Amino acid sequence: MPRKQNKKRTQRRLLRIAAALLTVMALLGSGWLIVRPESPPPRDGISPHRVVKRADSIPSALLIDGQLGPRFAGEIVAHRRGLLPPHVDVRAEPGAPDFVADVVRRGAIGVTTGAAFLAAAWRGVPVTAFAASLLETPTVILTLESSGLRRPSDLIGKTIGHRRGSEGDIVVDAMLTQLGLPRSRISKIDGADSIAALRTGTVDAIISSVDRLPQPSDADFVRTNRMAPQDFAIHVPGLVYFTSTKLLQEHRAEVLAILEALIDGWRFVYADYARSVPVIVGSDPGRLRAERVRFDLDQQRDLVLPTGGRIGDYDDSRWRTLRDVLIFAKVGDETVPLPQSVDFQLLREAYRRARETASSAAIGRGSDAVGFPESTSSVVK
Repeated sequence: MPRKQNKKRTQRRLLRIAAALLTVMALLGSGWLIVRPESPPPRDGISPHRVVKRADSIPSALLIDGQLGPRFAGEIVAHRRGLLPPHVDVRAEPGAPDFVADVVRRGAIGVTTGAAFLAAAWRGVPVTAFAASLLETPTVILTLESSGLRRPSDLIGKTIGHRRGSEGDIVVDAMLTQLGLPRSRISKIDGADSIAALRTGTVDAIISSVDRLPQPSDADFVRTNRMAPQDFAIHVPGLVYFTSTKLLQEHRAEVLAILEALIDGWRFVYADYARSVPVIVGSDPGRLRAERVRFDLDQQRDLVLPTGGRIGDYDDSRWRTLRDVLIFAKVGDETVPLPQSVDFQLLREAYRRARETASSAAIGRGSDAVGFPESTSSVVK
């Protein structure tokens, strides 16, 4: 009998100890949940593989149609300097097969060429462009300086290296046609669009872009002449920001905040290379070099900051020219009128808010002068 009582007392003692341990563990767990810090979003670089999804923060991502580099310097700086809202992740997706439609599916904002955007809109993708990253196409025709080929008319009877079906190929064809030059008398070699092909004489000219120009410090540097479509009255949007039409309608304020951050990013890029170039290089330090980044930024400056123009701005005439170019190249038919796929009001709202900010600042300083602020966002970083 005493043996049974001792056994029961031992069981009760073990149960009390177990209960006490469970209570301590529960208290420790609750305390950890209270004091643990929230994980901050990564701000020291651009995530190559991850897009953060949050139902309460739309849009949640900025997707880039290309490799990180000077062409997307404003986007890189806006992200890495913390100008974008903290919930907005940035991802570079070069070579995405259906980039524009993918942006819509993800509820994101995208940046791609004006030609790729408009062609997708004509295919029925419900998208709206609301600003430009590069106001003009970065396409250029390059010839050797020693060749004496300086104008499009000099290319008659010559060979041009190109990339069949590329935006540059399409834009140059339209330029030659508008100038009344016989395209049948200009031979094209697909794939021979490198500086090496030009240097070795494989072709007389190449269709390239401003971020592929030879740099004077290169060991195999050659001097080139450059012909840009805009120098011959062909003005089309370069890179444009866009999102789904529904998202822009339902979350206009959030998209506006992101646009303001992107404008601030581009301002920072060109305000001081000593500060901006390291930020850009840091987005992909294994591939980007500071000297090359500075060179490319100089080459595209007029595409971002045109004389008398505004960052991000475009006009109806550029879009109409692009529409005509794409129809001429048989890229598609205008199934969606431009007013339904291009928004001009959001950018105007961004600059209107900037003027109001400048006015308030001037009044606060007791000044009668009202100037445009260095930063277009409501919070100066």
